[in-house]
Amino acid sequence: MNNTYQADGKLFVISGPSGTGKGSICKEVIKDHRVDISISMTTRSPRKGEVNGKDYFFVTKDEFNNNIKKGNLLEYAEVYDNMYGTPKDTVMKKLAQKRNIILEIDIQGGLQVKEAFPDSILIFILPPSYSELNRRIKDRGTDSEEVIRKRMAQTANEIKLIGEYDYYVVNNDFDEAVRDVKSIFTAENSRVPERVKPLIKEYEEAN
Repeated sequence: MNNTYQADGKLFVISGPSGTGKGSICKEVIKDHRVDISISMTTRSPRKGEVNGKDYFFVTKDEFNNNIKKGNLLEYAEVYDNMYGTPKDTVMKKLAQKRNIILEIDIQGGLQVKEAFPDSILIFILPPSYSELNRRIKDRGTDSEEVIRKRMAQTANEIKLIGEYDYYVVNNDFDEAVRDVKSIFTAENSRVPERVKPLIKEYEEAN
């Protein structure tokens, strides 16, 4: 009887409107969990302090389109006039190495991943309120008033899609939000996969 089983890595998607703290939450989660954050590709310009190949792969529109043609993007979408996507080859390699992966991506991209990988776990990060989200984005000081208006208008449409996600976490208190996300990771890592259940038959036959 073969009583050993090792699952492939799990694919976690963390999404939410801009300014909800997704990136900060992800950075805390990886401290306590065996998980890697996938680096996305984008056509937008780097913000102050961002590093190419660490925060994002910053590319031109032509380079981005070439990756689409080559089939090297697991998902991609246009968000606020910029393109974002997830390099497919890197993610598939790490999953095969039994590494858990976090995709910190927009809602459109999250739904594409769910369609391609039904076993992926989608977590939606919510702001405590519309007004608080607006304040956070303004305080960040990285966007013009026009961009902020676009982001806030898009937020209402994004939140309508929360029913397509598996979990939601409200980021009102940051430490509490981090604990909630960590608890989801812990629970999902303890879930019995469908492919393991046939092992029950092996134990029954052995006895």
